[in-house]
Amino acid sequence: TGMNPLSPYLNVDPRYLVQDTDEFILPTGASKTRGRFELAFFTIGGCCMTGAAFGALNGLRLGLKETQSMAWSKPRNVQILNMVTRQGALWANTLGSLGNSNSILALLYSTFGVIIEKTRGAEDDLNTVAAGTMTGMLYKSTGGLRGIARGGMAGLMLTSLYALYNNWEHMKGSVQRQSL
Repeated sequence: TGMNPLSPYLNVDPRYLVQDTDEFILPTGASKTRGRFELAFFTIGGCCMTGAAFGALNGLRLGLKETQSMAWSKPRNVQILNMVTRQGALWANTLGSLGNSNSILALLYSTFGVIIEKTRGAEDDLNTVAAGTMTGMLYKSTGGLRGIARGGMAGLMLTSLYALYNNWEHMKGSVQRQSL
């Protein structure tokens, strides 16, 4: 009869499940993209998870190195697991969460980004670079002027590289249009 067979799992014709329009209802005046405030939670969580993974791998490396003279036994396994847990928590804390005064990189970056966006009234790469620079400066502010300069330069370089990577296709396209 020209009809597709019913799905054995849903007992529904699959043609009814195809949607060509957006499913979400947005409030009047809201944009379809997420702003910097909404992305802050993703940034902080992503930094925590990345730090935990890096710290766990580093802890495994350190644990194996420190216990290499021991035979494989429960005490060695416990010592390695303790090192993995300790390093994982340390790195997760440093990169994303609020455990102590040294552990707020992602939170600082997100906070500066939101403040700059609200102050300027624009969302662009200048906000990203400024937030990264200010985060580096504040994070290393306990090291005096030299530390502030180093932290600011590190933040400036990292966020500038990110902005270049983020806009690479756009820049490549504009260079090709200029050459024509």
